Amino acid sequence: MAALPRPRLSPPRMRMRDIVRVGGIGLRTRPMRAFLSGLGIAIGIAAMISVVGISSSSQAQLDRQLAALGTNVLSVTPGTTMFGEQAKLPVESEAMIDRIGPVTDVTAVGKLSDDKVYRSDRIPVAETGGMAPFAARVNLPDVIGATVRSGTWLNGATAKYPAVVLGATAAKRLGITGAHPDQSILIGKTFFTVVGVLDEVALAPELDSAALIGWEAAATYLGFDGHSTKVYTRSQEQHVESVRDVLAATANPQAPNEVDVSRPSDALTAKRAAGEAFTGLLLGLGAVALLVGGVGVANTMVISVLERRAEIGLRRALGATRGQVRTQFLAESLLLSAMGGLGGVLLGAVVTVGYSVYQGWPFSVPTWAIAGGLAATLFIGGLAGLYPAVRASRLSPTEALTAP
Repeated sequence: MAALPRPRLSPPRMRMRDIVRVGGIGLRTRPMRAFLSGLGIAIGIAAMISVVGISSSSQAQLDRQLAALGTNVLSVTPGTTMFGEQAKLPVESEAMIDRIGPVTDVTAVGKLSDDKVYRSDRIPVAETGGMAPFAARVNLPDVIGATVRSGTWLNGATAKYPAVVLGATAAKRLGITGAHPDQSILIGKTFFTVVGVLDEVALAPELDSAALIGWEAAATYLGFDGHSTKVYTRSQEQHVESVRDVLAATANPQAPNEVDVSRPSDALTAKRAAGEAFTGLLLGLGAVALLVGGVGVANTMVISVLERRAEIGLRRALGATRGQVRTQFLAESLLLSAMGGLGGVLLGAVVTVGYSVYQGWPFSVPTWAIAGGLAATLFIGGLAGLYPAVRASRLSPTEALTAP
């Protein structure tokens, strides 16, 4: 009588729920070690998320600022002559620029380079504090988006008399906190009453350290020649580039090559570019921290394999395959990394929110940063657990059970 063929047994397939449950055994039995290893991953992810989040929030603030101030402001300044000397804009520059169709507003300032600003006549002549007087048109704040922190801006009456409005930095250097009828400063040889103090001017930072007086008063009391040193224009948004192309020739038809045309908002754009470069450096540091966390996970998993040889041998003796043992330790590594990654994302978001609230910025964390951080965590966790998982699966039952 022929022997019946022995049935071929195949190991049962592990469901995802079983893989997660088995993978969590090592984490539950050694919670402090798992916490410290996950903390390394969390610090790396938190560093990356907070850097990206703070940078994104800063850019959102710049976008908000640009939207409020407008990107349609262009400025015209005198350049240099062919002999390397400082050029001058014609006195008629403002009127000629105002005739350009898409131009909606024109204003100007004129720097008075021969006169200095002092708190009083007791200050030594050499101690100017880096401040300079400027003749200013009455409509200057409306064009460049300047706001008055204290007092008032110049008007048709005060622009003809010795009245002055200080930039934010100039007021601070002079020790003046606000406008007052009895408050005066010395410009040249004339005392000017402080009628206002400005907030910082984002589109014209050169005015922060300026003392601004009326156009007529500058001519009357300080001998101003009427030549603008900077003309600001606002144009219709869709025609900004077209206006920019003709500004130089319009401001000085005789020598357009001696005129420089720029967009004040370019300074804010450059600031954003510098911030992005710094963000790249910090992201590199975050990546190093994440790599260090991955090394910590790998170390934890290798030690876990050495300490749990008896457990591995028992599982193999009860029928667990090498693939199932490998899956167990790989799942444990991924769970450990995932917990660290989630903790890092939450910590990075909290840091970003806190810093944004402190700075008064809108809160912004890009979705790609969160998804990328978690993906990087799982990738590093998988790499960190791959070698220990393979090593555990190669242990034979007899070798594992007889290990000391």
